[in-house]
Amino acid sequence: MGRTSLTRLRKRRLRAWRGNFIEVAERLDHPLMGYVDQYLAWCRMTGASERSVQSRDDSLKQFIEWCDVRGVSWPHELTRAVLEAYQRSLFLARKKDGEPLSIRTQLIRLGALRGWSEWLSRERVIEHNAAADLVLPRAPKTLPKVVPSIEQLGRLMAQPDLTEITGVRDRAMLEVLYSTGIRRAEMCTLTLSDLDLESGTVWIRQGKGRRDRFIPLGARAGQWVRRYLDEIRPGLMVRSDEWAVFLTDYGEAYTPQRLGNLVRRYMRLAGLKEGSCHALRHACATHMLENGADIRFIQALLDHAELSTTQIYTHVAIGKLKAIHAATHPARLGEAMGVNSEHAGLLLATLEGEEQEEADEDGREGMSAG
Repeated sequence: MGRTSLTRLRKRRLRAWRGNFIEVAERLDHPLMGYVDQYLAWCRMTGASERSVQSRDDSLKQFIEWCDVRGVSWPHELTRAVLEAYQRSLFLARKKDGEPLSIRTQLIRLGALRGWSEWLSRERVIEHNAAADLVLPRAPKTLPKVVPSIEQLGRLMAQPDLTEITGVRDRAMLEVLYSTGIRRAEMCTLTLSDLDLESGTVWIRQGKGRRDRFIPLGARAGQWVRRYLDEIRPGLMVRSDEWAVFLTDYGEAYTPQRLGNLVRRYMRLAGLKEGSCHALRHACATHMLENGADIRFIQALLDHAELSTTQIYTHVAIGKLKAIHAATHPARLGEAMGVNSEHAGLLLATLEGEEQEEADEDGREGMSAG
């Protein structure tokens, strides 16, 4: 396949503020792409989020690019030998920095391939689903590399210049990320109607897995948000119909990557060599665990339906969750105690996996924009 075809495969996208993608270039002209488009339409019809559909689309396009080079053009040619060769190529692939693809990246790509192959079999396009015979690599249960201490977070919170109009906004964003432990994509889609500063709560709509949840907002974070809304946000507004809580210097809602870059810059200024938004999510969970919070309440706060093989998630009332948050979050407590949860390792390993997913997403965005 020529260079032109490779370029056409990597279509450019524009991201709307709610996180959706708008396609602005043609797709690769390959016989398998029609089946991919039908599969993605089926995914949307059966309730998959646009984020999940886009991830599968990216993974399958990379597989078809690999197939095109090797002359694989039709579904019946997707034999076990072909799929195992592709799996082997993922294992041997190296990124620009010479590092191998992470196991989680390999699993994301192979997972999309298995889902597509299962659909091809269900639709009677192929007689046998060869992807079902693949033996997938086991995902490592690594712990977070970056968990800022309370002292380091104090330095981080002091970095925004409060004499500048954006300083109060940036401090408010840092406080919300640490107080609530929300994902950066969830932060970007917060609207004014999602905040209730009087009751100190935040409504997260259509989070990961299209799940809604109701979580506490700490008092300190609430004070900074109120100051930002009263003093700063009106001056950043360009359009009267912009309902996003946090606005950029251009009056637009943040994208996840732009928010990540901003937080990463402040963390470097604070002396933290690694980490971005997800480091604050790690810190929220870790510090509450250290202060005696029950694992079930942290799961509800972070929106973890289950942790690996454990199934200890329970729905809790917002009042009880607020009480636990107030009693254990350092932004209100200030002192740390010992960890008392046997499931803490699983929780932190799950958070590390989420961080890798965000890194993979940034890599896909960077590739598509190139």
